[in-house]
Formats: sequence, C-alpha cells, structure tokens
Amino acid sequence: MAEQMTARVRLVEGLSFEAEAGSGHHLRLDTAPEHGGHDAGFRPMELLLIGLAGCSGMDVLSILRKQRQQVISYEIVVEGIRSTTHPKVFEEIKVEHLLTGRQLQAEAVARALDLSIQRYCGAEAMLNKAARITHTFRLLDVDTGREVAAEVVANKNTTAQ
Repeated sequence: MAEQMTARVRLVEGLSFEAEAGSGHHLRLDTAPEHGGHDAGFRPMELLLIGLAGCSGMDVLSILRKQRQQVISYEIVVEGIRSTTHPKVFEEIKVEHLLTGRQLQAEAVARALDLSIQRYCGAEAMLNKAARITHTFRLLDVDTGREVAAEVVANKNTTAQ
C-alpha cells in the first residue's frame, strides 16, 4: 500500500502561514516584506532545497554508516537557481556534501551519493523533473588534514535545459 502524507497550512496574518505536517511537526512560512510578508519564516521554495538536502543527507549517512565509514560531521550546502519568469521554478540546483571523518573513502562516498541520487531520494527524483541537479563532495580527514574533492554525478535529467 502506498504511503500517504498530509500537511495543513493555516493563515496567521499577512502572507504568513503556520504549517503542520501529519507527523505533528510545525513550521512558519512567510515571505519578504516587499512581497507582503513579515520575513517570519521559511520561503516555500527554500523548503524544497532543504528537503533535497535532508533526503540526500539521510540516505548518504545511512549508507556510509552501514559501510562503517567514520563520519564525524556532515554538512550539505544547496544552491538553487530559479527562472526569472513565473512560475520561477528551479532550473539548476547545486548540492555540495562536506564530510569530515577518519579515513573516509572517496569511492564509498561517491557510491553512497550515487545510490541516493539514482535510487533512494524521492526529493531528488521529484526536483530532477524540472532542474539540472549536480552533486559534489569534499572530504576532510581529521587525523591527516588531507582533503579530497570530487563531482559525483550530474543527474540523468533529459527534460531540463
């Protein structure tokens, strides 16, 4: 049976909304004052980027832990470039994975990212329909100070230009 997810969004004031997920978690949505908001919460499009980072990060970290990779810290930085005309969708998204650990293997990280991109991350699959998504990673070894950087894979999106 398919998993059903729910969300409810209620107007607070101006263009500010209080959002509640079916899981019971809450967050505030808003926009900039020049657009009628109070800058009191996340922009909806920011949440898409956050969702992508969280989805990919949870996949990658789970896979790396199963491989007994010693990840000490993990940060994901996402940059989305939107079209200039409405509906102002993301045309390009760059995702950078910054991992610090001990003896992290670049091949293991690249494989974990590839699995997330190609198989597990639903946010990636959805956004991939509209945007070119590229992932890069940087590894820092805390014992040696050695840094490794690589581009993993550009998505297989054929519809985005």
